[in-house]
Amino acid sequence: MKQLPLVFEAPRKGKPPKHWLDLTLDERRDAIVGMGLPRFRADQISRHVFDRLESDAENFTDIPAAIRGELGEQLFPPLLTHVKQQTADAGRTVKTLWRLHDGSLLESVLMRYPSRTTLCISSQAGCGMACPFCATGQGGLKRNLSQAEITAQVLAADQALASGVVPGTTGRLNNVVFMGMGEPLANYNAVMGAIRTMLEPSPNGFGMSARGITVSTVGLVPKIRQLTDEGLPLTLALSLHAPNDELRDELVPINNRWKVDEVVDTVFEYAQTTKRRVSIEYAMMRDINDSVEHAQQLANVLKRRGDWGWVHVNLIPLNPTPGSKWTASRKEDERAFIATLERRGVPVTLRDTRGREIDGACGQLAATAAQPALP
Repeated sequence: MKQLPLVFEAPRKGKPPKHWLDLTLDERRDAIVGMGLPRFRADQISRHVFDRLESDAENFTDIPAAIRGELGEQLFPPLLTHVKQQTADAGRTVKTLWRLHDGSLLESVLMRYPSRTTLCISSQAGCGMACPFCATGQGGLKRNLSQAEITAQVLAADQALASGVVPGTTGRLNNVVFMGMGEPLANYNAVMGAIRTMLEPSPNGFGMSARGITVSTVGLVPKIRQLTDEGLPLTLALSLHAPNDELRDELVPINNRWKVDEVVDTVFEYAQTTKRRVSIEYAMMRDINDSVEHAQQLANVLKRRGDWGWVHVNLIPLNPTPGSKWTASRKEDERAFIATLERRGVPVTLRDTRGREIDGACGQLAATAAQPALP
């Protein structure tokens, strides 16, 4: 089978405008001093952003009115333009399509559960990993998102929650998962900068817990090792999707560079170092990777690394893209796969499916919006 090229360097387009959310605490204070304002104004501005969830400088009422326009132009340029929004699950799932300054599109999905609110965010416009069953991967990589463009998705979600957009909640996000468009570890610096802003206590960040943030990867081994060295107790999710090299070479082309054993060894080291259980993401595809034999192979791969305390398998019913040969497994095959893992003692969960009726698979809404209108 001919493999699509893997893209590790994002194409260069117009550089995203510099934003407050791109800056460290010291950089924010330096920027304010550079505008001729006292340093303490930086703390006031951060309280507006992270405590009051305000992103329009004109609303910073304790900042002199004469400087608000310049402040907005220099440090609060528009980042995300709302294009389209779709809801499902009685309004508890909200998928939003955003347009960036250069016309690139990205998606985020806000999901309300009984005990938590989760945001699935994008780290790139498109994706260069070329997984054939993924709408984003087939669309290719447009560019990396900036730190601010990533963080702005979190701010927008908290603003939506505060305004009562999602029934039953007016609070803040509990969880952020980097499972939207793009390969997070291929945009490492921007992703880590955004994560640090999420973790930074108020008033300089969102004050989230590292345990509430999940970073997903198809298996960029050097970047996983770099993430391990960060020493943060983030949850790591490996998009494995196949238990052997022959099949994974086809489903996840990055496997041609880093094979199953090497990538599983690397995430096992992450679990040992951080004391955080790794999630193995496995999209179930009919007659492709969903047989009992595949389940047995998966159990063997994981068991070789030690007892089951380090890992949890998260099975994902595939949300097929229109016209694709890749489709969801039969329910009986899902049940047999799960039963096989459970007999081997492998912790396994079948993911709750959300948003099938709203172009729920990652990249579907952006792909639809990017298509030219028919006459």
